[in-house]
Formats: sequence, structure tokens, C-alpha cells
Amino acid sequence: MRAPTIAAAAALLLALGLAGPAAAQAGLTTRPTTLETLKLSSGVPFPDKPYELEAGKYYRWTIEADGTAELGIAAPEFFRNIWINEVVVNKIEIRPLGLDSIEFDDAGKATITFVPIRPGTFTFLAPETEGDSMRGTFVVK
Repeated sequence: MRAPTIAAAAALLLALGLAGPAAAQAGLTTRPTTLETLKLSSGVPFPDKPYELEAGKYYRWTIEADGTAELGIAAPEFFRNIWINEVVVNKIEIRPLGLDSIEFDDAGKATITFVPIRPGTFTFLAPETEGDSMRGTFVVK
């Protein structure tokens, strides 16, 4: 009975030893890179400069609304091509299986931590707004 326990423990230690360097290389054992906060305000355009990301790297993105209008962002294609660790709203951690959009009915802040898993160019936008000023881009290499 003792031999299988020793073998199981040895296999676990081997697996942990092999997984550690891979996780460290991907940046998942370190703090995420903090992206520039996206500020949502009535009539204020999104930044022209795209967010430049690297597939496999860990990021933190904060979206903050000032409450001047009911605003949000939709980024279904981007959200389908990232692994979302969590979304934090009012100190509540949410671990979703997927995400399509986030809407603010009032002033508030949401922080998303994630890892891009597929390279590409992805657009995010403020739904129900006109023109290209409320559009932004993620470029994942």
C-alpha cells in the first residue's frame, strides 16, 4: 500500500516541477502588466492609440465610468480570444466563463485580468454611440 503513495507523491512533485517554469515563462506567476485605464464619459472619445498586447502574457485592464451617461464597451471577438482570470466590480471578484460586454449605468469601475490566447486585431466599442470616436483596438502579437 505504501509503494503507490510514494509513486503518486513522486509523480506530483515531477508534475509541479515541470509546470512551474512554463507558468513562470507565461508570466502567470507574476503580477499582471497594467494597461492604461479606459475612461468612459459622455462625448469623450476613446484613445486613438491601440492597446498593444502579447499572446500568453498576463494583463490588468481597468474601465472607469464617470456617470455622465449610461455607457459601456462591447468587445465580443476580443473576449472570445482571451482567457479571463477575473472581473472585479466593487471589490467583488467574478470568474466568468465568457464575456461579451460591460455596461455602466452610473459611475463605477471594473477591472479585468486576462491572458490573450490568440494573435489578431480586435475592436471594442461603446454600443449605441455614433461614429468612430467611441471605438478602440487591441493588437495582439
